[in-house]
Amino acid sequence: MNNLLVIHSSGRVTRSITRRLTTRLVAAWKTHHPDGQVVERDLTQSPPPVVNEPWIAAAFADPKRRTPAMLDALASSDALIAEIERADAIVIGAPVYNFGLPAQLKAYIDQIVRVGRTFGFNAEAAQPYTPLLQSKPVVVLTSAGDGSLLPGGALAHLNFLEPHLTTVFGFIGLTDVTFVRVGHEEYQDERLAHSLAAAETAVEELAARGAPAAVAA
Repeated sequence: MNNLLVIHSSGRVTRSITRRLTTRLVAAWKTHHPDGQVVERDLTQSPPPVVNEPWIAAAFADPKRRTPAMLDALASSDALIAEIERADAIVIGAPVYNFGLPAQLKAYIDQIVRVGRTFGFNAEAAQPYTPLLQSKPVVVLTSAGDGSLLPGGALAHLNFLEPHLTTVFGFIGLTDVTFVRVGHEEYQDERLAHSLAAAETAVEELAARGAPAAVAA
């Protein structure tokens, strides 16, 4: 069975470009995977807890010596990581907020990047960090208020969302990342219309190829 994990992080619910794209991709994906399962997680409606001192103490403790309180502190992390492990492919709606990630998406990342669980660490090794997750396709549907923040634009060097996600996903083993982008959201003119139309076409093409399951092919 194909299992698609869809993660929403836009603060908007009714007027979100990224939610519009995720909805379109899921609908198209279902036509090609009628027996597939879609699991949706809305980080805005149900924000992940932020990492705090009890979480850090629990994460770095010997798993065999974790107390019930420690296990409780890691419960959300365990659930989020398990969703990724069960998924055959992942779709993420991630708008650019103030040159970077929405806070709720950053909180999600902090929950899934965990020593001994999604990456290994050996201080004595030549390469101390080892990704522990099996690679699978990740499609990131992103939007930016100014199109010049997208690759090739004059302000692309200020877009920290894409390199952040590429780096952090690769760090835990998710190296197959594809971006579908919309720009000029703040302008609300023909530039936005053109960019959105191109993104919708890209989403349809991905689905027609069986993506995101086929992105790795």
